[in-house]
Amino acid sequence: MNSNPRQLKLLNTVRSRGSISVEQLADMLGVTLQTVRRDVQRLADEGLLARFHGGVRVPSSTTENIGYRQRETLHAEGKARIARAVAARVPNDCSLILNIGTTTEAIAKALLRHTGLRVITNNLNVASILSDNPACEVIVAGGSVRLRDRAIVGEATVDFIRQFKVDIALIGVSSIEDDGTLRDFDLREVKVAQTIIAQAREVWLAADASKFNRPAMIELAKLSQIDCLFTDAAPPPPFPELLERAQVRCEIARDT
Repeated sequence: MNSNPRQLKLLNTVRSRGSISVEQLADMLGVTLQTVRRDVQRLADEGLLARFHGGVRVPSSTTENIGYRQRETLHAEGKARIARAVAARVPNDCSLILNIGTTTEAIAKALLRHTGLRVITNNLNVASILSDNPACEVIVAGGSVRLRDRAIVGEATVDFIRQFKVDIALIGVSSIEDDGTLRDFDLREVKVAQTIIAQAREVWLAADASKFNRPAMIELAKLSQIDCLFTDAAPPPPFPELLERAQVRCEIARDT
């Protein structure tokens, strides 16, 4: 398609954020809502963007996640801000479970100066990172290693995690949909994450803004099961209302 410079900038903005509201796009591009809606419609007709109520996102599959190596670099700055915000809230001398994902790996790096932590994880990358902290005990779950991202999944992992009750579960997800459900792609991964939630006194969700309105196939949990959400940008409508209704604290990690 022959896009003008404004439309190319709009497209790149959405691709960098994952999803964004029409109002935010208008502010960032310095144009009217009518102009943004017209450009969004044209890009959506070309299959380059997908619309949802009040906003726009990158098209994506509901059945398969983005590759691990691509996720490592995608939204890396936002994930780093989220990680610093989470680490600032994690007290020393507490017990944690960290699950699968590049955001939880960023959190592990941000926890390297904490002391007295006991961390259970089904993520070999998290275990490797935190093993560099001599003041942290790392417990690795048993199960099958998923080679593409060094995640540990399966029924053995579920049974292992059921032995524990921790202070805080730090979890990542692939999708937060506008019906208040948290979703992911792999049933084995979802079952482990559901067990992690059940075995924690508090559940903190770490998710960058691209996860809002991103489709995924399998329901992992509902917002009402989460105590706190850490993200890198203000959630688009209708998520502020959903978070308030579910009594979820929302902490937006700003640049420092």
